[in-house]
Amino acid sequence: MPERDAIAGIDAPRTRSSLARDLRALSLAPADTVIVHSSLSAIGWVAGGPVAVVQALLDVLGDAGTLVMPTQSADNSDPAAWENPPVPQAWWPTIRAEMPAFDPAVTPTRGMGRVPELFRTWPGVMRSAHPALSFAALGPRAREIVEGHGFDDAFGEASPLGRLYLLDARILLLGVGYDSNTSLHLAEYRLPGMPRTTNGAAATVDGIRKWVTYSDVVHLDSDELFPPLGAAFEAAHLQCTGKVGSAESRLLPMRALLDFAVPWLAGRLEAAK
Repeated sequence: MPERDAIAGIDAPRTRSSLARDLRALSLAPADTVIVHSSLSAIGWVAGGPVAVVQALLDVLGDAGTLVMPTQSADNSDPAAWENPPVPQAWWPTIRAEMPAFDPAVTPTRGMGRVPELFRTWPGVMRSAHPALSFAALGPRAREIVEGHGFDDAFGEASPLGRLYLLDARILLLGVGYDSNTSLHLAEYRLPGMPRTTNGAAATVDGIRKWVTYSDVVHLDSDELFPPLGAAFEAAHLQCTGKVGSAESRLLPMRALLDFAVPWLAGRLEAAK
């Protein structure tokens, strides 16, 4: 959204303090562990932009809370699978040979938005080591969540999502829908008979830059399946919903959502056979 339109569309600027007030009204609380998916433009014009958003989240969580965001760098992947846009096949060997190795401190996010791109650089933030599908975290649970993020099954039980599930974390959808809810991918690993695929990325292994391959499930179509899944979940469970700035937002219990998602997805996939 152009900045002029964002200003014209609201009666007052969004600020660190007003966003913190809205987050508290949504029931975000001190000491929560929360994974956030966000759209800065949905919030409206914010004095301080993504800095104020991160500050507001940390103000509400306090020193005992842990803030987590997906910080994916999906361009560090096998060019053979690129579609938006594709690149000529003749380029693939050069890309695999020359793509810079993933560096948690340097590698930018891709397609994640301005809030997680800022958050990955925030003082004290820890970032997991998956070269394409990393997560960043800040707070007393951060190391427990991001350490040991292996290459295979990037969103599976041993990933940061699996650890967040065990911690009974909360999910904040800040101006985005269920199609942006990365946490739902964990349910895919709990479905029987999911097909698998391989991908590749540039990573540092034993101090040496290498092109590595890893195995993962073939992910479901989140645009098609996750919104109706979310609607079904909300029909069966009361949720904390409201506005943060102008952004329609939801605060969800991760464990309850994932426990609901697995049989729901299994039923939908069975019906589609």
